[in-house]
Amino acid sequence: MVQAIVNLGEHQDRLLTIIKGKFGLKNKSDAVNFIITKYEEELLEPQLRPEYIKKLNRVEKQKGIPFKNISELRKIIEE
Repeated sequence: MVQAIVNLGEHQDRLLTIIKGKFGLKNKSDAVNFIITKYEEELLEPQLRPEYIKKLNRVEKQKGIPFKNISELRKIIEE
């Protein structure tokens, strides 16, 4: 386990306390770990999430669908 000293502003400390309470975490360290995990899931590698893979498979099955511009392609992908 790695330990770190983190300097937080008053607002960030309040947010950490709210997250700790909302998700029933034991301490602020657990809250920081929770936030880091959520960040990883949502922002770092969304292409590996199961929802993305399902969308990709669906689009691959629809080969040959014509589109005139990028917005039409985006519409097909986001359906």
